[in-house]
Amino acid sequence: MAELVSVDDIRAAATRIAGRVVRTPLIPYAGGLPSTAAAGRAEHPLWLKPESLQPTGAFKLRGAFNAILQRLDDARAHGVVTHSSGNHARAVAWVARELGLRATIVIPDAAPAVKVDAVRALGATVVLVDPAERDTRAFELAAEHGYVMIPPYDDPAIVAGQGTIGLEIVADLPSVSGVVVPVSGGGLISGIATAIKALSPATRVIGVEPELAADATESLRRGEIVSWTAEQTYRTIADGLRTTSVGQVPWGQIRQYVDDIITVSEDEIRDGVRWLAADARLVAEPSGATSFAAWRHRFESLGVSGDVVAVVSGGNLAMDTLASLIG
Repeated sequence: MAELVSVDDIRAAATRIAGRVVRTPLIPYAGGLPSTAAAGRAEHPLWLKPESLQPTGAFKLRGAFNAILQRLDDARAHGVVTHSSGNHARAVAWVARELGLRATIVIPDAAPAVKVDAVRALGATVVLVDPAERDTRAFELAAEHGYVMIPPYDDPAIVAGQGTIGLEIVADLPSVSGVVVPVSGGGLISGIATAIKALSPATRVIGVEPELAADATESLRRGEIVSWTAEQTYRTIADGLRTTSVGQVPWGQIRQYVDDIITVSEDEIRDGVRWLAADARLVAEPSGATSFAAWRHRFESLGVSGDVVAVVSGGNLAMDTLASLIG
């Protein structure tokens, strides 16, 4: 197993990306709850960490900047390539535009059009492929053209960049009892968990997945990486959480630092989008709303007592989709 990413790596990432990404605040949630649930939450305040407020609408900008800045000479000489269902694609395209780099992005053809259009608008070259080909095609292009690969999650620099969220949470809320994080390829939760456990070991870190894309949940239960098929994971509305397995690098961190991973239903995810918009005035895509959905519907499974932070990982969705979910 590769050497684990450390809190010092995350601190270095924070210094490296300072001023390039938004240091998002913690927003207290004071919205409504079903009457049967309200009493049980009164002593467990919820805070929202809205990574949806990043300029690209998601947390992915942190890891993309950290990874590319460390490989900048090669990236300037050859350009960069990645594969992503949307948010990492947009982040890499943003960083490339900011730094004057060429970027080629492989995107599954089932990705929401709003995410694909946003990547093209940033000047990147988009290559649409069948979901089963997203990983292989990106590596083929890297081999053919010498592009620098910027993986979406399976990379120490990506994990360290996403971990800067954990540093900010503990700095802003030292009393935090639990942190709830959406899980896809594992880069986000592995980085956050590493930082949280180094600075606040008693704080629980809980991942959340859709029931229809619960490969990480099964992996944690079995103690080994379990892969689901693209046909299975693409059933969920949470398009940012459709990876078929967690990465090798995040897996080492997850096994070491993550306390649990739980699941939420499609209806609970939709409910999360609605209530974040209505009560918190936050636009969250379904993937980003899973953490809030877990707090709202699966609170007893979190095993926390005290302040809870839900990471709202992204807010990129089409307005007609938002309207239909709210309606």
